Amino acid sequence: YAADKVASGQWQQSDALERARKSFEELLPLGLATPDNHLFTVRDDADVSVGVVWVAAEDRTDKRIAYLYQINIKPLHRRTGHAARALRALEEEMCTLGLSGIALHVFGHNAAAHALYVKLGYLPTNINMFKAIGAAGA
Repeated sequence: YAADKVASGQWQQSDALERARKSFEELLPLGLATPDNHLFTVRDDADVSVGVVWVAAEDRTDKRIAYLYQINIKPLHRRTGHAARALRALEEEMCTLGLSGIALHVFGHNAAAHALYVKLGYLPTNINMFKAIGAAGA
């Protein structure tokens, strides 16, 4: 998370880890026992842990939805279908909890994740853009 915030130009490298830690403390003040948060281990066919998924149930207008905070597949296991499989399983699990959809944020520089989400039927709801100008943008 810290590295993505730095890569997106939102945070400085010098304080990124501290800011990420604070964000996680605010979002998960009770750790795994934080209400309405669900953390799942992604496992391969041999039952080996290959990643994690973290979602939180949230109220949005008149609906209760899941917000995907993190899907992280270990580097050795990426690009092998685990993320797509995990997201499909997440849809089923969130339906059993009575949630009506899954929202997420994807960093602009993460083209692979964006492509996966589009392939799985996620639609953009907001797009933030930036263009560096002048000497600072060189």
